[in-house]
Formats: sequence, structure tokens, C-alpha cells
Amino acid sequence: MSFADPVLLAVGLLVAAALAWAAVVAGRRRSAALAAAGVAAAGRGRTAGVWCTIAGVAVLAIAVAGPSASVPVSHASGTVILAMDVSGSMAATDVPPDRLDAAKQAAVSFINAQPPSVDIGVVAFQQGGLEAALPTADHTTVTAAVRRLAPGGGTSLGDAILASLSAITHKTVVLGPSGSVPAIGYWPSATIVLFSDGQDASGGGTSAATAAAVAQRAGVHIDTVGVGTAAGTTVDVEGYHLFTALDEATLKSISEATGGAYHPASDASQLNGIAASINLRLTVTNQPLPLAGAFIALALALLVAGAVLTVARTGRVV
Repeated sequence: MSFADPVLLAVGLLVAAALAWAAVVAGRRRSAALAAAGVAAAGRGRTAGVWCTIAGVAVLAIAVAGPSASVPVSHASGTVILAMDVSGSMAATDVPPDRLDAAKQAAVSFINAQPPSVDIGVVAFQQGGLEAALPTADHTTVTAAVRRLAPGGGTSLGDAILASLSAITHKTVVLGPSGSVPAIGYWPSATIVLFSDGQDASGGGTSAATAAAVAQRAGVHIDTVGVGTAAGTTVDVEGYHLFTALDEATLKSISEATGGAYHPASDASQLNGIAASINLRLTVTNQPLPLAGAFIALALALLVAGAVLTVARTGRVV
């Protein structure tokens, strides 16, 4: 427990101590005088009102000093990057109205469910990853960025993860010489939520496993959301009819490598529940809890009890 004004506390307790000393001295003198007169001294109940009053003064002194306690409070905070797959395969309609639109609706629901203490950014990834919006507490701006997304291009899950880490750290994250995992600091309050069908056209880009290792070293969890069905469907991409199906194995390996979770979503109704199933980091902070009100209430109760006992025993207020 801490006090806003320790000086007032010291002065108040000195006053209470002085009153207690005076009460003891007066009691001894009264007892001596009664003994000299051959009268039996009164029991302790006669002085109960005095001691209640003195205790009330002491408690009031504590209240005036502004006491507070430091209480640990858990709340969702930190940074979330919504990594949105906007590759051509996300135009597939096996999740109505199509994979990307369903993912966008789920992302908007996720944004709306977050408190202002969570900064949210968006990374739309085609080939190489494209940063769309830096993390911000302005969730309206983030929602608008998600709704503007349109399908097109290829998918590199690894480059998308690196782009998301760049948005978190506010510096470009690249692999070291010979593909070594770089040290980008430790970001335990950051989470990447990756919406994708798992189709990885990394080509010469960063592999998903290598990028996940960078995130794991930085303490960043990646939650993956599988958008699509295992049965798959065909989609027109630049005049070609391509078969595309959900690759759960790739998405699961990414989430498991970083301590995150995989969330399957084979239809729009499942995607709508994603916001409730993703658990963000809980940050524990110590917040001051004012205690003055409780001490004032206790002081008043003691003062009232002291006055009542004094009147009941002596017929006098003092």
C-alpha cells in the first residue's frame, strides 16, 4: 500500500497517538483517585467509546493521506497484424460469396471485437507481401483498409510473415546471410492473424518455415485461419482454370511453430466465429486502486460507535 501524502499520515497518526496517551494518563489518574476514595474503578466498557473515537481518528488520518494499493490487472493489449491472402486462389467460391470476401467479413468482425488498447495493422500479401496499413488504435481506418482488398497475384506465405513482422517492428525484416534467422528483438505482446487458403507460391521467396522461425524467435504468435474447403474448387486466374484446395497442413505447421493456433473455417458461419476463438496476449499491468473511500467509511463507523458508547455510558457526548 502506498500513500499520496505521507506527511499528512504522519501528522494524523501523531495526533491519534497523543490522544491515546492522554486517554491512558487520564484513565490512570481517575483510577488512582477512585482508589484513594475507596471506590471501585469502572470496567473497561466505560472507556470503550473513547478508544473507538481514537481509532476512528487514526483511520481517518490514513484516509486523508490518500492510500492506494497496486492491483495486477489483465487486459488485452499490444499489436495485431491481420495478414490477408489476396492471391488469385482467394477468388474461389467454395466459401460463399468467395474466400476473400468471407475472410474480409471475418477480419472486420475481429477488428470490431477488439478494445482500443489493441493496435491493429493490415498486410495484404500477393507475391512478396504488400503492407496496407500500419498498426494503429484507429480501428475505423483498419476496417476501411480491409474492405478495399481485392484478389490478384500469387502467394508467398513466408514473405507475408516477414512483411507482418516489419509492420510490428517498424523496420524492414529480412533474412541474414545464407538465410540465417535475424534477431529483431522480443515482441511478446504482438500477434499475427493470417487469413489464407494455405496455397504457397513462394518460388524464390522466403519459405514459410523460415519466416515462422523468425517470428518464433521474436516471441510473436501466429494464428492461422484456413479459408476454403479440403474438397476445393476451380478458379479462373488470368485466363487459366486452376484447381485450388485448402492446405491445412501448411497453416498448421506455421501456427504450431510459433505457439499460435490453427482455426479451420470451411464456411462463412465458421469464419464469423473466428473473433471469439482467437485469444490475444493478456498483458498484466499494475494499476493503483484508491482506498481512501473504504478508510473514510471505516473511520466514520468508528467515530459514530465511539459517540454512541460515550453517550450510553456517561450521558455526555464528551
